[in-house]
Amino acid sequence: MRKIISFMHISLDGFVAGSNGEMDWIKVDEEIFDHVGKRISEGDTALYGRVTYQMMENYWPTAGDKPAATKHDIEHSKWYNKVHKVVLSKTMKDASLTNTTIISDNLSNRINEIKQTAGNDILLFGSPTATHSLIQLNLIDGYWLFVNPIILGQGIPLFVDITDKIKLNLLTTRQFASGVTELNYIVD
Repeated sequence: MRKIISFMHISLDGFVAGSNGEMDWIKVDEEIFDHVGKRISEGDTALYGRVTYQMMENYWPTAGDKPAATKHDIEHSKWYNKVHKVVLSKTMKDASLTNTTIISDNLSNRINEIKQTAGNDILLFGSPTATHSLIQLNLIDGYWLFVNPIILGQGIPLFVDITDKIKLNLLTTRQFASGVTELNYIVD
């Protein structure tokens, strides 16, 4: 069975965005881009909430075509255009979306159907609201966290309304020159 791995930048105090959704505190450099690029290139399915999907869709399809495109932009744009996208949204319709599935109801059943299909890990990018919903339904199988060396004090937390403990096994760690630490966990 395929696994859903939540890919998230997080502050030391557990926030994934500022109070107004700001992410200007996230440190990303070539070292992190290269590391992440290798890992996600193995993925064939990306999972997003509506807001994150719309943000990605507004940038990545043509990012690699721009004259000033970086190596990362070119590589990630190619990956984004070929990967199957799954979007959790109660308001979007998928009538004209290429290579994209919208899930608006029966979340647990629909996600479990996707997990049963052939393929690699399903990578859940950002999307705090979608992540919260999937956590509540015990549908996330792993957490790929990039802990940024900052304390925000307030913002959008990664973990909310957890009613049962979620035991994790640490698979790998990595320290980047920027001070960001990668923590890769699988749900026990």
